[in-house]
Amino acid sequence: MSTVTKEQVEAAIKGYVEPHLEKDLVSAGCVKSVEIEGDRVKVAVVLGFPVKSVAAEIGAKVREAVEGLDGVGAAEVDVTWSVAAHSVQKALKPIDNVKNIIAVASGKGGVGKSTTAVNLALALSAEGAKVGLLDADIYGPSQPRMLGITGKPESKDGSTLEPMNSYHLQAMSIGFLIDEETPMIWRGPMVTQALEQLLNDTNWSELDYLVIDLPPGTGDTQLTLAQKVPVSGAIIVTTPQDIALLDARKGLKMFQKVEVPVLGIVENMSIHICSKCGHEEHIFGEGGGKAMAEQFGVQLLGSLPLDIDIREETDSGKPTVVAQPDSRISDIYKEIARKTAAKLSLQAKDYAAKFPRIVIQNN
Repeated sequence: MSTVTKEQVEAAIKGYVEPHLEKDLVSAGCVKSVEIEGDRVKVAVVLGFPVKSVAAEIGAKVREAVEGLDGVGAAEVDVTWSVAAHSVQKALKPIDNVKNIIAVASGKGGVGKSTTAVNLALALSAEGAKVGLLDADIYGPSQPRMLGITGKPESKDGSTLEPMNSYHLQAMSIGFLIDEETPMIWRGPMVTQALEQLLNDTNWSELDYLVIDLPPGTGDTQLTLAQKVPVSGAIIVTTPQDIALLDARKGLKMFQKVEVPVLGIVENMSIHICSKCGHEEHIFGEGGGKAMAEQFGVQLLGSLPLDIDIREETDSGKPTVVAQPDSRISDIYKEIARKTAAKLSLQAKDYAAKFPRIVIQNN
């Protein structure tokens, strides 16, 4: 007969604060079952975000907490994940086969937003999620080059497009439909219509996350996204430079005004490490992203260095997360991906799909 109770086991697990959720697994609703047989305890943990590279580490921490209890001889901890659809702006319905849309935005160009978006998407995929990437930058589509994709998407029915595939990502971009050097001389309404078509007329296949790489600024495209696209959350990319932070604040405030939750801030080019001598220098200033995160009460998801490998690898069509999966930079991208998805997992879920459709007929 065991002297350990389920309540004691849960209390022990509460002592471990999961770093991505920033709360304990019991309070976060991630402990799905506790089975006790004699002095053996079996715990099932189901997280709401993908954790392929750290599942064993989380399991070890929970096991350590449980085995610290008197009367427990051994503990077995099973860590898995299941991504749910989360709520979007009022009056908008989620897109078929897409559980969550994450918008990656910046107030101004040149801060590495597209590079961050592609590596974030690849990192979410590496962590075990099904991921798509929509290049919403109609005037300057860069994802075809970054993902190393050539050719045009198929249309099996003449009205919808099949997404292109690269490194286990489903991708769509206006860049797949036009020549790389053809300028898009379009007015705003044509651009927003193109964005809606690319999003809604692509046959996405059972995505946990669709990452949207937005053009810089707070113009027509961003407004269309906020009003017509069911977004679960947004990420703001900035550099520590005051000018970039000034514009990033505008982007963040725009999402707050249209009631799209800001999941956090990514600070790019935060530090330069000399490839010759290893000297570290804050070329664009220091601590700007952290200060902005604190000012607006959002999370600083991570800081990335100014590194030649990131630029060379995305230019060559093989971004860092797939070119150097075990590198320090890839680890930072994966940590940003886990923190982003964890933050999203704590938001309200969307239950629309679970309700039956009510049809009223006149007999």
